[in-house]
Amino acid sequence: MAAARALWRPGLPVPRGCGRLWVQPGRAAAAAPPPSGASPGARRPFDRRLKRKQKNWAALRPRPAECEYLRDEVGGGVADRVLDIPRTFPLALDLGSGRGYIARHLNQEVIEKLVQVDIAENVFKTTVESEIPTVSVVADEEFLPFKEDTFDLVVSSLSLHWVNDLPKAFREIHQVLKPDGVFIGAMFGGDTLYELRCSLQLAELEREGGFSPHVSPFVAVSDLGHLLSRAGFNTLTVDTDEIQVNYPGLFEVMEDLQGMGESNCSWNRKPLLHRDTMLAAAAIYQEIYGNSDGSVPATFQIFYMIGWKFHESQVTEAQLFSV
Repeated sequence: MAAARALWRPGLPVPRGCGRLWVQPGRAAAAAPPPSGASPGARRPFDRRLKRKQKNWAALRPRPAECEYLRDEVGGGVADRVLDIPRTFPLALDLGSGRGYIARHLNQEVIEKLVQVDIAENVFKTTVESEIPTVSVVADEEFLPFKEDTFDLVVSSLSLHWVNDLPKAFREIHQVLKPDGVFIGAMFGGDTLYELRCSLQLAELEREGGFSPHVSPFVAVSDLGHLLSRAGFNTLTVDTDEIQVNYPGLFEVMEDLQGMGESNCSWNRKPLLHRDTMLAAAAIYQEIYGNSDGSVPATFQIFYMIGWKFHESQVTEAQLFSV
C-alpha cells in the first residue's frame, strides 16, 4: 500500500446551520422501515432515498466545487488507470458520476462518448466541463437501465460504497460490459474516517453511556476481489491508497463531508447528537489525533479495482505472454 498522501482542506467560511454531518434532524426519517426489493437475503443498510436528497442538496450549494477536492483527487486516480490502457473506448459508462469528476481528467481520444449515471438529478445541473460528448441518465447504481453488452468501459468513483447490494451492483456492471470490456472503480475502504468514528464513540460513551454508528460501514479489501470474481470479472487488480486531509477541527470535517453529499444514510443512524457530546468529541479528536500546528487529520482509505469481462482474445494474449 502506498504511503498516506496529505491534502489541505481549502479555507472555507462556515455556513450557518452546518453543525451536524452524520445525523439527520428528522426523527421520522430514522424510524422509517427500509424498502424491499434487493437480491434475496441481501442486507439493505442504507436509505437510498435519503442519499438522493443529500446528494441533491450538496449539488445545489452556491459553490459546490469547494468541497470536491477529494472527489477530484480520486477521480483523477481512476482516470490515470484508464489512461494506462492503450486503447480508445467508443462508449463508456460513469456510474455514480456526480458532477463529472472522472471525465474532467480525460479527453475524446480516450473516450469517444460517455454516459453519466447518478441517482441525484441535481448533479447534472452543474456538471464540470469536458470535451467528451456526454449523455446524462438519472438511475440507481443497483438497477441499471441498459442492455447487456453495451459498454466498452465502465468507471465509478466514490459511489458504490452507498449501494445496498454490492454483489448485485457488480453483476449489473459485468452484464452491461461488452466482452473484453473493463471496469475501473474506486470506493472508500474500512479505515476511512477512523479518527472521526473513534472520537464520536468515545464521546458518546463518556457523556451518554453508549454509542451508535455515525460513520457508515465500508467493505473490506479482502472481500473486494472475491465479490468481483463472483460477478464474473477476471484479470483482477485491487490496490489501496490513503489520503489524509488536514482540517481546523472536527466540525470542519463534518461540514465538508456534508458538502460532498457524504452524510450518513444508514437506517440505524442516531437521529440526534447532543451538543455536549459533540463538543466532547471535538476535544477528544484534537487530543488523540491532533497535529502539532493545531489542525486535525481525517484519513480516507481508497480501494481501486480493475476487472475485465472475458473474451477469447484474452486467452490468446495470456498464452503469448506465458511463452
